[in-house]
Amino acid sequence: MTAENGMAPARATHAPPLVFGAGAAIGALGGMIGLGGAEFRLPLLISLFGFAALSAVILNKAMSLVVVLVALPARLAAVPASEVAAHWPVAVNLLAGSLLGAWAGAAWAVRMRSSTLYKVLAALMVLMAAALIITHISTMGPSALPLWAQVPCGVVAGFGIGVVAAIMGVAGGELLIPTIVLLFAVDIKTAGSLSLLVSLPTMLVAFARYSRDGSFAVVGANVRFTLVMAAGSIAGALLGGLLLGVFPSLVLIPALAAILLASAVKLARHD
Repeated sequence: MTAENGMAPARATHAPPLVFGAGAAIGALGGMIGLGGAEFRLPLLISLFGFAALSAVILNKAMSLVVVLVALPARLAAVPASEVAAHWPVAVNLLAGSLLGAWAGAAWAVRMRSSTLYKVLAALMVLMAAALIITHISTMGPSALPLWAQVPCGVVAGFGIGVVAAIMGVAGGELLIPTIVLLFAVDIKTAGSLSLLVSLPTMLVAFARYSRDGSFAVVGANVRFTLVMAAGSIAGALLGGLLLGVFPSLVLIPALAAILLASAVKLARHD
């Protein structure tokens, strides 16, 4: 197997304990800031496990889907369903754009040259680093847009988030949560649940588009790898949740942003 045909090279680093441990470490990082950690998992799939860019994106998407499916029931148990249901227009508004964005993003990803995709992923990691800092450190308040402006802005934002999520193979919570809070004035706890409800169908649409391309075979060829790392990510996310607050945000967030920026530089130089 080679990176060129979308399959990972056979390596000793694919040993289950290492795969699980890597997933757990990524999940813990994400759990400490309330995210799944897919943005940190992507560069690891490329640099440590040797997957080509598109293969890494598709595998990352598969793992993100598993994590969201596990997180959704737990999240809905923590936030009353009635409270989430009361904001259904927000989810519909964002989905109107994110579903189209996910299809378009996946279509663009499979058509990009490998060298171009690496650079696009690097740029998107810089975007994620910026979103991470703005969301967790800034004191920006909700916008005061009227309803007639909220709806088109929600569709446009949803489209952009769908594109980013499809190209990076992430659930998109890093961008969805601040969008829901700032654009629709929803409290952050409810926004987290709404983001999962938007993420799930958005990821399924991206999967549907990727499944039309031969590179999707990487999932079937690496089912065990995917499930082991996804299990590690879930375990790590639970651990990260327990560690929430142990490390001050003013230290943790810049450190995680620095990891994303360093990964971006490495990907940008990837051939």
